[in-house]
Amino acid sequence: MLNSHSVIKEKKAGMSDNELTIRPITDEDLPRLWELLYKDDTPEWKKWDAPYFEHKHVPYDAFIKNKEQYVNSDKRWAIEVDGKIIGVVSYYWEHEPSKWLEMGIGIYDSKFWDGGYGTRAFRLWMNHLFTTMPLVRVGYTTWSGNERMMKVGEKFGMTMEARLRKCRLYNGKYYDSIRMGLLREEWEVNERFN
Repeated sequence: MLNSHSVIKEKKAGMSDNELTIRPITDEDLPRLWELLYKDDTPEWKKWDAPYFEHKHVPYDAFIKNKEQYVNSDKRWAIEVDGKIIGVVSYYWEHEPSKWLEMGIGIYDSKFWDGGYGTRAFRLWMNHLFTTMPLVRVGYTTWSGNERMMKVGEKFGMTMEARLRKCRLYNGKYYDSIRMGLLREEWEVNERFN
């Protein structure tokens, strides 16, 4: 079980005004999360985050009714840069009895794309998961159209464990589904996590 009262911070070397934090989501975060996730019918981030699944605008009142999916959840934390929420890290159980966990990340504020924020948050989240849970492996699933997400896994020495060819249809074109994974013993000796 994760400690939902944790706050994990990292400062990028040489960037005193660039603090990145992952932390549990609070009630006060809900307006910003709604704005990032559901305010728009076609948000920019959805072009990269599983765009083959339909995205729907959700009215704020409906979003608030399901706040337990977000507030103080061990499975979904906010990503902040200098106190501003830019996205979310998450996990779900593919098969909990065998500790098969899949994780995810979404940087929803496009001003923070290509700045290394996702890589930094992903590293903090992976470290947190391995440190607080008896996991043998962490992994994630993406698609071949999201090259940035594939590169994040490569940066951390993750293995491409599966490539399911041409199973994701988006804008009339087929893409591959990609599964990346890292074993605990690989994480323990990986200098990128220290």
